[in-house]
Amino acid sequence: MVTRLRRSIYFEAPGRVEVRTEGSPSPSIGEVRVQSICSAISAGTELLILRGEAPPALATDESLASLTGTLTFPLKYGYASVGIVTELGPQTDHAWLNRRVFAFNPHETEFVAPVASLIALPNGLSNDDALFLPNMETAVSLVQDGHPFVGERVAVLGAGVVGLLSTALLARTALAELTVVERLHTRRLMAASLGAMHLIDPDDAAAIVAAGEQADLVFELTGSPGALNMAITIAGFAGRVVIGSWYGIKSVPLDLGGRFHRSRIQLISSQVSTLAPQLLARWSKTRRLDFALSMLTVIRPSRLISHRIPFESAQEAYALVGSRDPQTLQVVLAHA
Repeated sequence: MVTRLRRSIYFEAPGRVEVRTEGSPSPSIGEVRVQSICSAISAGTELLILRGEAPPALATDESLASLTGTLTFPLKYGYASVGIVTELGPQTDHAWLNRRVFAFNPHETEFVAPVASLIALPNGLSNDDALFLPNMETAVSLVQDGHPFVGERVAVLGAGVVGLLSTALLARTALAELTVVERLHTRRLMAASLGAMHLIDPDDAAAIVAAGEQADLVFELTGSPGALNMAITIAGFAGRVVIGSWYGIKSVPLDLGGRFHRSRIQLISSQVSTLAPQLLARWSKTRRLDFALSMLTVIRPSRLISHRIPFESAQEAYALVGSRDPQTLQVVLAHA
């Protein structure tokens, strides 16, 4: 039964978002109503969808119940929301009332969700830090898929939010070298503050090869199809390249006819919705998510927030995310 109204952000067409008023249902058994406080915009997946560069027939998400249907316009999207439980459905544990929670939910001023899908936030974790949980889980997944060894030379291509969080995790490993390749000077500085040992502009990446210090492990996290060839070039003999970027419908021109073939380089696909088979004996998605949550209190990624935009100014917020402004890193929507 619909008893009240909420505001929701819809991707209407390529490049256009709209804030709509719609009904908000009452919570059923095992569900709660969450009043949103803030949500984070993904500069990767959300921007790809908004630009019409995602496959429209693809399922919106195969693991999150809050994201249904396909990537066909119009649609609601988003997966990083923090709020407070304001109403309980029948037979729902009263301990949930007034709890701060994280939800993998689209951008909405309020929503109803099963308690099983919510993550109760610890008192020591701020709302702003909690918004980075999906990206931190992605970073954990990337590092696990790359399984860096002590003493290795590792390169991270791209210092967006996921690249920076991956850098912060890798910096806690006993690596011989940790190099971040990023065009924007401001992001290189942020990478250094998170533990990067060397900072390189993409135009100078050939220097890695010239110095004879090719990487054992490379993470391609730029979202740019052309960067994958650079990752292959940087990787040494029998090197590993973890591809964390999602290119959508953009084609990826690969040079596999040169040194790639003789160098036995491994290309590893990494995507956070699943775990690598070799981890399944000991790891579950719950365990990985719990670890990612604990790392938020260590790394405190709220420092990556560059802009805070009112919810009703969603079009402005998305325009900012897609503007390539060097000062824009993480844009957050303020719901109150």
